[in-house]
Amino acid sequence: MESVNVETREDILQRHRNEKKDMQCKIQSMKKSVAKGDRKKKKEVAEQTAEIEAKLKHKHLEELNTFTEEDKEPSLIKNLQEVKINDTAAKVSRAEKRRSKKITQLKERQALIEEHDIQNIGGTRHVETQILVKKLKNLGFVIFDIPSDGNCLYSAIVHQLKEICGQTFTVPEIRLKTSDFIKCNKDDFIPYLSHPDTGEMLTDEQFIEYCFQVANSVQWGGEIELRALSHIFKIPIKVIQAEGSDITIGIEYTNCNKALILVFHRHMYGLGEHYNSVCSI
Repeated sequence: MESVNVETREDILQRHRNEKKDMQCKIQSMKKSVAKGDRKKKKEVAEQTAEIEAKLKHKHLEELNTFTEEDKEPSLIKNLQEVKINDTAAKVSRAEKRRSKKITQLKERQALIEEHDIQNIGGTRHVETQILVKKLKNLGFVIFDIPSDGNCLYSAIVHQLKEICGQTFTVPEIRLKTSDFIKCNKDDFIPYLSHPDTGEMLTDEQFIEYCFQVANSVQWGGEIELRALSHIFKIPIKVIQAEGSDITIGIEYTNCNKALILVFHRHMYGLGEHYNSVCSI
């Protein structure tokens, strides 16, 4: 009798990630096919890509929703077990332990993101996204999705530098530039940095460790890193958000007639803050 291969929940999540990557490649190809200045075609492609994204998301949600709560619980436990497989018995440094902990947190976060995709339709995330979509449409932009992997701020900056300035960088390059700038301008930045547990200003050793993490880990970036990046590239960075007024960092560079534009999601996935990029409609 021929055996039947039944997908586990982890198999489906991996397939979903692959399908999302394939979709992004297809969308990029569609966008590149539009002749420069052809606004009508550009609008048509934007509508088509939005429909493609919506259909794929709906398909993924339906597939995930077929699992019962009993299926999901062991699945999450398995995810948490898998992230510990690479733990070694060897003694490691404090920095290495922090890096290992961050990787574990990222994998757990990805599993939770998949869970929350089902729960957030009509929730806080949905409401926030709708507000952002409307604001961006009035400005002539749409959201360009950036993966939620700890590098979202840097990945968004990489995308914007290519879109606005025609400059090509990798995330590691941007992280290193940010780390070096903060390290070389310690007096400007250290008053705004505090220890997450004590709330006290960082010691010299902690400051060096902070800069090391910026360059060599998937530590999330925030306003400190945005300010450094604005100085590095001598360009303002506008952050569009649903709650409150939009923020422009690096107003001293507004005479350059360009700005990098990021979208700040306070409730992305219900799991924390997230940065996306934008592209023209």
